[in-house]
Amino acid sequence: MPGLLINIDVPDIAAAERFYTRALGLTPARRLGDDIVELTGCEAPIYLIAKPAGSAIGPGGGDFRRYNRHWTPVHPDFSVTSLDTAIAQAVAAGAVQEGETLDLAYGRQAMFADPFGNGFCLIEFNETGYDAIAS
Repeated sequence: MPGLLINIDVPDIAAAERFYTRALGLTPARRLGDDIVELTGCEAPIYLIAKPAGSAIGPGGGDFRRYNRHWTPVHPDFSVTSLDTAIAQAVAAGAVQEGETLDLAYGRQAMFADPFGNGFCLIEFNETGYDAIAS
């Protein structure tokens, strides 16, 4: 089975480290040179990677990094025990909640943008969790 690492491109390592440690309670573990910080506190490590705005997204990507709010089909969801507490903590750290908090069959969910335009969600699962919608 493959392992999972989550990489988040950011324009400012120090600001990103402050945000993710305050917003989610993650812990800096290692620094990999000047441009990468490993954060722990989730099931998978998260790597904040300094990538300047305007840099190419990859050899065949045909686009450039932008740090205004942008859409991507892949984003992290963080499960939390108290959504209301987690929302307050994320907003106090600089996240922007997008839309209303949702009551869903599997629990409650809120969607956010970090200060660098990356989307993420916070989810407080109920007793049945995703089993409530599984077939």
